[in-house]
Amino acid sequence: MKKKDLALVRYEIETLKMCQHPNIMRLLDVFETIEYLYLVTELLEGGDLLSYLKRMKFQVPEARARKIIHSLATGIFYLHTYGIVHRDLKPENIVLKTNSDDADVKIVDFGLAKIIGPAETCKDIYGTLAYIAPEVLMSKPYGKAVDIWGLGIITHLLLVGFLPFDHKDDAALAK
Repeated sequence: MKKKDLALVRYEIETLKMCQHPNIMRLLDVFETIEYLYLVTELLEGGDLLSYLKRMKFQVPEARARKIIHSLATGIFYLHTYGIVHRDLKPENIVLKTNSDDADVKIVDFGLAKIIGPAETCKDIYGTLAYIAPEVLMSKPYGKAVDIWGLGIITHLLLVGFLPFDHKDDAALAK
């Protein structure tokens, strides 16, 4: 790993060490050798939310969608309480605990997360285009609300079965 990438992984580890919430992946331990860095996390065997949606043919019962959205919202509230902005909420970063169709969901992948103060903002352009908030795309200062935008996109996908903003061409999608 390059030093910059290793620094990002270490930042992710420090962020995960702070998180103790039922809807956030738990980091149990970290082992480091000269060549490798091992992260021991709780077992999450259900695959990501996008795989679940494909398995369900993008038709999720409203009650199930409501449970998923509520779980994500409480996890995001917890993160924001501690000043953590995830900055890359998308179905691929939400994992089901088990293979069951009613499994609990967990927020994962804190590689782009950032800890900010109450009045602090970010300017870095991070995220996945289909889920990124407009203020990020316009290079404006942003805060925790970008996670709420991502949750809104996921909510739309769960309830309607497709993304509200989608295009094969990234430039057109960004516009």
